[in-house]
Amino acid sequence: MTSLTRIGIIGAGNVAARHADVLSTFPDVTIAGIADTDPHKAEALASRHGSPAYGDHADLLAAGRLDAVYVCVPPFAHGTPELDCLESDLPIFVEKPLALDLETAERIGSEILRKGLPSAVGHHWRYLDIIDWARELLEDRPIQLAIGHWLDKVAPVPWWIRRDLSGGQVLEQAVHVLDLARALVGEVSMVHAVPGGMPEDGEIDRATAAVLRFQSGAAGLLAVTCMLPAKGRVGLEVCAEGVSLDLSETRLVADGKSIMEDPGKAKTRVDREFVNAVQGRASDVRVPYEEALRTHRLAHAVARSASERVPVVLHG
Repeated sequence: MTSLTRIGIIGAGNVAARHADVLSTFPDVTIAGIADTDPHKAEALASRHGSPAYGDHADLLAAGRLDAVYVCVPPFAHGTPELDCLESDLPIFVEKPLALDLETAERIGSEILRKGLPSAVGHHWRYLDIIDWARELLEDRPIQLAIGHWLDKVAPVPWWIRRDLSGGQVLEQAVHVLDLARALVGEVSMVHAVPGGMPEDGEIDRATAAVLRFQSGAAGLLAVTCMLPAKGRVGLEVCAEGVSLDLSETRLVADGKSIMEDPGKAKTRVDREFVNAVQGRASDVRVPYEEALRTHRLAHAVARSASERVPVVLHG
């Protein structure tokens, strides 16, 4: 009989709950414990999955017998949980964004490489079938224009609106769109962003607009806002010679008329492939930490450009 892969989860918010629900459907996985600084949240989620609850991630790690850990914490809480897991030689799945800053994420990335451990980051859009369909429709024609949107409301968690806790909408939300742009268009060499709105002291910008220059020569635009009453347009448009594609998390529209609906398996695939990697099986981890770090650098460059009111050049 195959032994179960024992997964610990740090964080008990909505994203952690989503991963716990997916992992609990895998017959070869058991959720071995859930930790959260809010013990009531940890107990509530742990009770749903018959797991012990912990108020501190150190207690979860000290309990031992883990094969891997999911780190699903707010942006400001990244750093110590990941490094403590790596010190225990545990593979990690990290939810985006990787951290508030670059230094923390770079340190974690270096430690993962030094340890040679499996890793993955929750950029589940990489597992959308519509990405493969988009590549087929492009027929090797290089993309010349990419236009990203994340037009939404303020997220319903108290830390999200604070710049020193969330890092801002580009880092916390639109990073999904930037990751998709990297996947389809390639690396970005320069960004120039400007903020919009009149935020209160210490709060995030209510809007950001950015121009991007890709290494391929393609031009890009990014527009984000959190001023709406509900989620509006979220996704990426790309244009190549003779074709335009509009991608969201749920569908692909080709040339404004042909609509293809994604089957909605991406959130399951991202977890399944990480578990496969932890088990030493053939796996398709599309965004290991090192790859996500490239997207994090880009998102951080956009946020920095908007904050400092200057263009930012990316290297490498």
